Amino acid sequence: MSVKIGISPIAWQNDDLPDLTAAYTMEQALREARAIGYTGVERGRRMPADTEGLRAFLSAQDMALCGGWCSGNLTVNSVEEEIEAVRGQVEQFVALGAPCIVYAECANTVQGQIGTPLSQRPKLSADEIGAYGRKLGELAKWMAGEGMTLAYHHHMGSMIEAPGDIDRMMEAAPPEVTLLYDTGHLVFGGGEPLVTLDRWGDRISHVHFKDVRPDVITDIRARDASFLDAVIAGAFTVPGDGAIDFAAVTDRLAAMGYEGWIVLEAEQDPAKAPPEEYSRKGYEEIAALCARSGLAIDA
Repeated sequence: MSVKIGISPIAWQNDDLPDLTAAYTMEQALREARAIGYTGVERGRRMPADTEGLRAFLSAQDMALCGGWCSGNLTVNSVEEEIEAVRGQVEQFVALGAPCIVYAECANTVQGQIGTPLSQRPKLSADEIGAYGRKLGELAKWMAGEGMTLAYHHHMGSMIEAPGDIDRMMEAAPPEVTLLYDTGHLVFGGGEPLVTLDRWGDRISHVHFKDVRPDVITDIRARDASFLDAVIAGAFTVPGDGAIDFAAVTDRLAAMGYEGWIVLEAEQDPAKAPPEEYSRKGYEEIAALCARSGLAIDA
């Protein structure tokens, strides 16, 4: 078994809070990440938009494209409209050999609204989530036919946030809908990492290792603050710097035969958590965890 270790550039270039990371560039993000040992990066908005430009940009730093965010609008679009909206990204990711598209419903999310508390996130009934899962399945089947995997990102501030939301959506969706397993969002949303991993392990296609600081989460909930307030306050950090038992998670990934990307994603205020320093700390922790669990790292 082997895994690859990638990174999201969000610690250097936060698309939702650009002023927070204004002192950093995307070129710096890739250069420093590759020097640390990361071999792949998820696409960021400040990377070249065209396929050949993006290919050259990644190649210059010897980095693979290991996924990337897609803001879904399936709650307001028909399946046909959504296919046309995402077609260009699907074609680009297929051309560049990306393992998946990180898809999340954003037509009704509050995750990017700094003035909107997490308590005001959209909440759907079980029937509504089921209907969404079936509709999402039609999009995922089309993507699969194009050679691309849809990995759904459960996310704070969105309609698929809590473990119950994840379960209901995945139960209703066909196998073509796979799960992006994000430890930080799962715990912040009230979940238990091993419970979700055990339940949906056979449909997890992509993994984000993100740690949490429980005291910050407790304070955010008490103040009824927003997701972006939580990011700025330091709710997230790199593995080994927070409270999640990543040894247990990595052991379970090894036991289930996971062979994909483990992506570090830990957006923080760089004035408090310098990106290169924390990304190095995260890489070293993930590498040590993999070695302990018998997961070889494909360099």
